[in-house]
Amino acid sequence: MLYFAPWKVWSIILVCLAGLLLSVPNLFTREQLNKLPSWIPTHQVNLGLDLRGGAHLLLEVDTNTVLRERLEALVDGARSELRGANMRYTGIAATGTNTVTVRLPDPSTAPRVRELLQKLAQPVQSSLIGFGGGQLDMAVEVAPEGNAVRMVLSEAAIQERARAAVTQSMEIVRRRIDQFGVNEPTIQIQGRDRILVQLPGIDDPQRIKTLVGQTAKLTFHLLDMTADSNATVAPAGSMILESDKDRDGTGRPVRFVVKRKIEVAGDQLVDAQAGTDQRSGQPIVNFRFSTAGAKRFADITQANVGMPFAIVLDNKVLTAPRINEPILGGSGQISGNFTFASASDLAVLLRAGALPAPLKVVEERTVGPDLGADSIRAGLISIAVAAALVMVYMVLAYGLFGLFADIALIANLLLTLAAMSLLGATLTLPGIAGLLLTLGMSVDANVLINERIREETKLGKSPMAAMEAGFKRAFSTIVDANLTTLFKMLILYALGSGTVKGFAVTISLGIITSMFTATVVVRLMMVTWLRRRRVAALPV
Repeated sequence: MLYFAPWKVWSIILVCLAGLLLSVPNLFTREQLNKLPSWIPTHQVNLGLDLRGGAHLLLEVDTNTVLRERLEALVDGARSELRGANMRYTGIAATGTNTVTVRLPDPSTAPRVRELLQKLAQPVQSSLIGFGGGQLDMAVEVAPEGNAVRMVLSEAAIQERARAAVTQSMEIVRRRIDQFGVNEPTIQIQGRDRILVQLPGIDDPQRIKTLVGQTAKLTFHLLDMTADSNATVAPAGSMILESDKDRDGTGRPVRFVVKRKIEVAGDQLVDAQAGTDQRSGQPIVNFRFSTAGAKRFADITQANVGMPFAIVLDNKVLTAPRINEPILGGSGQISGNFTFASASDLAVLLRAGALPAPLKVVEERTVGPDLGADSIRAGLISIAVAAALVMVYMVLAYGLFGLFADIALIANLLLTLAAMSLLGATLTLPGIAGLLLTLGMSVDANVLINERIREETKLGKSPMAAMEAGFKRAFSTIVDANLTTLFKMLILYALGSGTVKGFAVTISLGIITSMFTATVVVRLMMVTWLRRRRVAALPV
């Protein structure tokens, strides 16, 4: 156990040197790193929100919107089914929060209407196994008086739609944040209908809030040319929308009468990129449809040459250009007084997809970089003080072997930082606490080894035999203690979130590196010293 082949010696030295080299970039700023030689690694430990500063947002998903959309879809579906079957009705409307009522002039038609409306029911998707065992999302029943049929959404369907909306919203928020380029964001569901977003290093939280909170539902509509845009009520089948900005120089948005029918939906987009109009030099957004969307877009533009075509985003008209010729390539552009930043943000929104429901910011905090710098300074001071106290104690308690343990302690810190840098891990305040705890855990192994060596020396064994027995007898104890702690950290990482995960990562890496430095690096230093000095008694 005390013999080291030359290749092992050089391997240990190279690992320690690699740890030093990979941890060095954390001493420099990103600008300073760019000026250093190219052979120096540039990986750094990412700083969390509490150290680097940034934005903290708590978003609430408006799940009622999803329910309203389902009810509206049932109203439209019921109208289409009854018209297709030539069934008469006097009214179809959503009544209450979960019911659509179809009123009939002839009660005798109620069973047939009920049969037709039953086709609109959809299976409930289970969140656990992917299906609801054949359960439908609504019940269709005839009113007691017989002159109406009701479609009532079940409570399970309502809850499942809300859950799906929150999950989908979180994924879309994640895609938007990822495309914005935020490093190591924290995005997770909190409670039943809220999403927590933490963005380290963000200096423009308002832009992020706009980017995350915008529904970004893009639709393409034909304009109703027969209607008066100044009218207060839109004709049947149309709606009055305003432009997203002042487009006529009067300080007021322009009004458009837009047909309700969605000709092409934004979910058929496959790409969107910010660009520049070659004729005007103004920022634009270039978009491209899927195969099905391109065909639909071509058919619409071919059948409506000379007609205005409104591009609507979240019920605001971005632009309403005239169709001069059929657009057969499946691509186009959106213009509308964009800045380069707003064009880029709109492209991000369209690529990430539309939110299933609006998001409302219920809590917003901004952590300033000054507070983060103070936290880093306090953390570094605490680590330095703790390391100094541990080093002094080890030297006083174990002399030269304590000094070897101190050298291994420094190597452990460097290797831990190097591993975090290489993995791109995030360091938070609990992570700094984890580094402090690692200091104590790192020397625990050396305390066990030194105490074992001391016991073996008192029994009269030779220095080489005492040292070998000390390492061998302490090794199983060290492995057991560290593995149990490592298992606990893995559980914390699996079940925890945010800063808890950061703490678990720091401790886990510290355990792995401490086992290497305490049992391998220290052993190499002790053996090298003993072979060179050939002392009669060990200094413990």
